[in-house]
Amino acid sequence: MARVSLTGQVHKTLLAHLKHGVTCIDATAGNGFDTLFLASHTGEAGHIYAFDIQQQAINNTKKRLAETDLLDRVTLIRAGHETMLEQVPATEHSKIDIIVFNLGYLPRTDKSVITHESTTLQALNSSLKLLSSHGYISILAYPGHPGGREETEAVKVWAKSLPTTYDVRIHEPENSGGSSPEWIEINAIAE
Repeated sequence: MARVSLTGQVHKTLLAHLKHGVTCIDATAGNGFDTLFLASHTGEAGHIYAFDIQQQAINNTKKRLAETDLLDRVTLIRAGHETMLEQVPATEHSKIDIIVFNLGYLPRTDKSVITHESTTLQALNSSLKLLSSHGYISILAYPGHPGGREETEAVKVWAKSLPTTYDVRIHEPENSGGSSPEWIEINAIAE
């Protein structure tokens, strides 16, 4: 039996939350794989806001979406994810269904351009203000690069400190030597 990648597991879990017409945020567009996945499962009435600080990431994502005729479902924003509260229209605040983070760096590019603990925590705090009462946040964190361990640990501490109105699940790989990706899931629980 073929082993499913962690990204594949995340996508499989996202399917349970993806319904026609949902609104999502891809907080780290990267090469556009998560953005494309979200756009292909939200239907024509759905919408995705995709963030990245690198123009190359925006270009890569735009190309991937254009090739599949899904570009009209996505607003591409060249800005850090820490600005999402200002960038996403106020009419969408408290209405976002899914927010996806894939931390680290853009593969096959300058590995010194990475997500950082301070801006990621700011983005996560903003996410709570954007998330709907039944919303879902997925965070893939990569501790194996310089700065990655600190960011991963900070995200886990942040997640564990959330009130009981959130169901938090932290998936830590066994026997990885501390360098394998870790997955944090957060489900909002309506009161």
